[in-house]
Amino acid sequence: MTGVFSQTETAITIDGPVGSLEARAQGGRADGPLAGQGYAAVVCHPHPLHEGTMHNKVVTTLVRTYRDLGIDSVRFNFRGVGASEGEYDQAKGEVEDLLAVVAWMSSQGGYSNLLLAGFSFGSSVAAQAVYRSNWAVRHLTLVAPPVERYPYDQDGQFPCPVCLIQGDKDDVVDPESVYRWQKDIKSPLILLRYPEAGHFFHGGLVTLKNDLMERLTAQLEDAH
Repeated sequence: MTGVFSQTETAITIDGPVGSLEARAQGGRADGPLAGQGYAAVVCHPHPLHEGTMHNKVVTTLVRTYRDLGIDSVRFNFRGVGASEGEYDQAKGEVEDLLAVVAWMSSQGGYSNLLLAGFSFGSSVAAQAVYRSNWAVRHLTLVAPPVERYPYDQDGQFPCPVCLIQGDKDDVVDPESVYRWQKDIKSPLILLRYPEAGHFFHGGLVTLKNDLMERLTAQLEDAH
């Protein structure tokens, strides 16, 4: 399959459940190791009430990771953020927003495998959506998940492999809570742990990207 989108990121508008959603679409590199395998990814941003937007550097790092793997992706603003219509809805309506973006992505044709990713608040939105998507999710990436504040797994299970990324010096999410939580997950899970990283991985995003590319490729190959 040839990628639907150009490698030059394109501004798009997607019909959401309470109005239009502002988004950006980017094609994967034709020479990426996972190019031509029908993968599509959607990335969710951090908390809307704490300046979280689709332009967050962790979010754009995730997008670049997918791009270099050869995977088309979309990042978008939740309701009430940027040009997206609506109001913040405590990670409930935001799941509906994500499902609308997933439906739009599937309507573009040519994709057979969906990947979801989210940073902080957005990781819970992505995690909740894996159980509700009409399009089976093949992989979930959770970056700095606030597991004590929002829903994630169902009885310790996810319907797909998970890559969990966490910094030991996170001052927003309690790292030890994340590490305790992940021990009870029964689904295939890889933990990328960064001893010197804070919540936003300042100075460590290139390393995060390279590590995620390697682990994501391995997890997807193992799943086939």
